[in-house]
Amino acid sequence: MQLIRLAAASLNQTPMDWRGNFDRMAAVIDAARRQGVGLLCLPELCVTAYGCEDMHFSPAVRSRALDLVQQLLPLTDGIAVAVGLPIAVGPALFNGQAMLVDGRLAGIVCKQHLANEGIHYEARWFERWPAGAVDSIEVDGRRVPVGDLLFDIGGVRVGIEICRDAWIAERTGIALARRGADVLLNPNASHFAFGKCDIRRRFVVEGSRTLGVATVHCNALGNESGRSIYDGDTMIAALGRLVASGPRFSLADSQLSSAVVDVAQLRQNRTRWMEAGRVGKQDAGLVAAPLEWPTVPDTEGASAPLGSASSATDAPWESGPHRKEEEFARAVTLGLFDYLRKSRANGFVVSLSGGVDSAAVATLCWLMVRLGVAELGQAGFAKRLPSVCGAQEAGDPRGLVRRLLTCVYQSTRQSGAATQNAARGVAEAIGAEFHLWSVDAMVDAFVGVVGEATGREIDWQTDDVALQNIQARARGPGVWLLANLKNALLLTTSNRSEASVGYATMDGDTCGGLAPVAGIDKHFLRHWLRWMETAGPAGVGPLPALAAINAQRPTAELRPAAAGQTDEADLMPYDVLDAIERSAIRDKRSPAEVLATLGPEFPQHERSELRGWVERFFKLWSANQWKRERYAPALHVDQGNVDPKTWCRFPILNGGFRAELEELEGG
Repeated sequence: MQLIRLAAASLNQTPMDWRGNFDRMAAVIDAARRQGVGLLCLPELCVTAYGCEDMHFSPAVRSRALDLVQQLLPLTDGIAVAVGLPIAVGPALFNGQAMLVDGRLAGIVCKQHLANEGIHYEARWFERWPAGAVDSIEVDGRRVPVGDLLFDIGGVRVGIEICRDAWIAERTGIALARRGADVLLNPNASHFAFGKCDIRRRFVVEGSRTLGVATVHCNALGNESGRSIYDGDTMIAALGRLVASGPRFSLADSQLSSAVVDVAQLRQNRTRWMEAGRVGKQDAGLVAAPLEWPTVPDTEGASAPLGSASSATDAPWESGPHRKEEEFARAVTLGLFDYLRKSRANGFVVSLSGGVDSAAVATLCWLMVRLGVAELGQAGFAKRLPSVCGAQEAGDPRGLVRRLLTCVYQSTRQSGAATQNAARGVAEAIGAEFHLWSVDAMVDAFVGVVGEATGREIDWQTDDVALQNIQARARGPGVWLLANLKNALLLTTSNRSEASVGYATMDGDTCGGLAPVAGIDKHFLRHWLRWMETAGPAGVGPLPALAAINAQRPTAELRPAAAGQTDEADLMPYDVLDAIERSAIRDKRSPAEVLATLGPEFPQHERSELRGWVERFFKLWSANQWKRERYAPALHVDQGNVDPKTWCRFPILNGGFRAELEELEGG
């Protein structure tokens, strides 16, 4: 046997938080050494954090990143550590992973395949490194190899696939295995989306089997820079078996997973790669890095790849029937937690209308406290939010919620008792601070001033939309004032379905600095809130007070009660709206193609009715891009989004699909 201990670590980094990023890397390196780890992989671009955006262009940022790597070198005595950073080679910038071995910078591998779709724009900042190419740069007076490298670390060959390098058909690990790699490291900054972790796991496990290697996968963790959420998954596999994995959606600074593998067994099962004829030949990219591997007791050999034991564990909810609901709850609460502490705000304010969207946002804030206290303990959770939580609150979760969350119901004469009672009931159930006030006086004042100035009466017969909008806008100043007084973060409650068709009032219900549910459709959000009422996340349970929310039909309550206003009467059924949005925006289908997909999915509706809804969607979508451009940052949770900053760019001024809709009407 030749036993070595491998480790993968997730890290919750922040762009250009140099001291904090260094301290978190140093802490996890120390934790790995204490576990007897010989090789540790840290996430992609973890030195700077992945989400530096155009600051990657700054020479000062690159220089500072390389300085931090050099400061890490003394911490790597007796261990090998791979850390991600941007690296300049001549005039070009590359996404690199530096290998630090026993106090020495052995070399830097550069990413060969850039993520440049959806939420990622890597080609804006980085160049692709050509396969097989090797160069060098000067670091602290010595030449350091850079490029397509393979490391011989104390007799164990280690290759690196940086994130997307492992996602393509001809993954770079194939060439590395043919060059004799025993271990493949796969550092990632792979954003969360529903079910995406399963894809990563297949790459890790199947890659280890087909390539005959041990694979070490680590991902970024948390809400780094505002919109993207990283689940922080860590996995180690060997010869087709997952031998270690760590929890996802942790609110801690890092998570560390380790496992023992037997290099001799790996090589015995990799004869087909040896037969490729590459091993033993001169390899310009092979870098020798001496290391005396930490001794692994023979008793730990049971966790080696062909043993029967496995240290890989999943939370029970990971394989349960409500995994999507659990993922949504845990991803968004992690996003909220990081946004709160990294923005240094003193809590959240939610304009609680008594409807689904605002109730969901308030519930997610409550879940943030419940899940955080469950993981970190009450004192540990409070310590992570020092500007918010005093020591006297550390023993009282409801005290934490009340300190962190303020809700306000802003009524007008169109508001009903059902929504007011529902809002109050939810706020009381979760322990939030609750206020109630009317904005009628402000609405009347605005209507009176403008009516007098224009010399005409403003009434519902001629000015329906304007009168609805002024009510929503009149709610903005008061709730902004409340948030400012508390130095708190005002949360926007609009969802993705509303954003698609512009069913929101700018400077009204779109007020806020963060939009937690703007990345999810209304149909799912309603389903999730019913699940929260009756079941809830593992370890937390249900919130029965949501029954008063779920019993109502969604309504903006902006028209007089006699009008019987509902969202779906104004728009269309939400399940139809969301199906049109997926087909038109995610799948980029024309109006005629969208209509063709709807018939089989919604046989209960007449074709003429579906055609009218398709037409309405495309007209509203085309007219409301300016609103989507002005939305608060949205947390990305789905492999489809309408946020123009992360997923879906669309021209503000456009043809409105006029020709396509004329053809649709003709059909």
